[in-house]
Amino acid sequence: MSAAPSLYLETYGCQMNVADSELIAGVLRGRGYRSTGDPQQADVILLNTCAIREHAEDKVANRVRQLISIRRSDKPVRIGLAGCMAQHHRDHLLDTIPGLDFIVGPDGYRRLPDLLEADQPAAAVQLDRGETYQGLSPVRGEGLRAWLTIMRGCDRFCTFCVVPFVRGRERSLPAGVLIEELRDIAAQGYKEVILLGQTVNAYRHDGVDFGELLRMACQVDGIERIRYTSPHPADFTDSTISAMAECAKLAPYIHLPLQSGSDPILEAMLRGHTVADFRALVERLRSAIPGLALSTDIIVGYPGETEEDFEATSSLMEEIGFDHAFMFKYSAREGTRSFKTPETLSEPDKVRRLERLIAEQQARTLRIHQSLIGSVVEVLVEGAARRQEHWLAGKDPQYRTVCFEPAGAEPGDLARVLIEAVTSHTLSGRQIAGV
Repeated sequence: MSAAPSLYLETYGCQMNVADSELIAGVLRGRGYRSTGDPQQADVILLNTCAIREHAEDKVANRVRQLISIRRSDKPVRIGLAGCMAQHHRDHLLDTIPGLDFIVGPDGYRRLPDLLEADQPAAAVQLDRGETYQGLSPVRGEGLRAWLTIMRGCDRFCTFCVVPFVRGRERSLPAGVLIEELRDIAAQGYKEVILLGQTVNAYRHDGVDFGELLRMACQVDGIERIRYTSPHPADFTDSTISAMAECAKLAPYIHLPLQSGSDPILEAMLRGHTVADFRALVERLRSAIPGLALSTDIIVGYPGETEEDFEATSSLMEEIGFDHAFMFKYSAREGTRSFKTPETLSEPDKVRRLERLIAEQQARTLRIHQSLIGSVVEVLVEGAARRQEHWLAGKDPQYRTVCFEPAGAEPGDLARVLIEAVTSHTLSGRQIAGV
């Protein structure tokens, strides 16, 4: 009896890609494939890719060429690219990377078995407005946290973003299907779930909006915490905010992409909100949700960004007081609305501005963490701490990493931890008794 074929899968990019890799593994498990951590032992090597920035694509292209170069002559193996990069460069990837056997876009994963059986280079890169992957069973990773994609695609068309062109338009899964998936996630032992969507708070299906879905999700037994990412500032409704305020399982943490603190740049980006709108939303969220932590995305060096625009971004980040921020240099993406807009900032100036924002945010995060010394936080224990022997680590409700000296806690528990020391990345302390 021949051994089951094996799949080696690498994932690049966002949490949506992590969830998609779990779908891919589920599709191929249904065809008898098993997973392997060794590419040289695999029958199929697949890289699930990101197209948000040019650097990410260059990294993947170099990696796939490396894997092609070490392909064993005595073992047939199919090597492919999946996801956003495959969709973005669908017209020329198979021609420009010799040895690449197949490409598959974000809506083509059901066709993977056919691609693997083809005897020549093959592609499945047609966007499908009806594809939500309903009915597929993902192979979820180890740990206490599970991902659940509740909608796919994006209708926003921000000028810098390639997502609507590589993931298609918005479409949501039925609420009943999602609640059944949540029950299955709980039955598998996961304690926390992160609901995913490119504009996750735009979810709507058969009259159920995002706020109502959150309330329904909180009724599922076994799930301790529910999070979501990434919402769009213009899609927050009273329904969502009231659910966040009233449902204890909804963690008081929101990743709220800002991109720029300048109205002219926000308008050029077609973000759909102003600085005043963003301020007002933050005020509403903080008034409704005690202890709310906020993170954000920032792009530095968008075409036309002046020093005044940059200073406005720096000032607004300090005014809002973001707990964390993901900050990047502008990267022109082919096919986006801003691709042909001439860049107005030199690379050294981009680097200077980015490094300054990073330094300011690190200092800001450290101040916020220092204010927590002496407080008690509830930690969902995930496992052993990386650097401190015999300690445990996990996340608090605000998604901060907490390392602590345990006093009986085990992975999966909710532990009360007294914070005694901090860095800009981590809180640390010791477990204490009590409710």
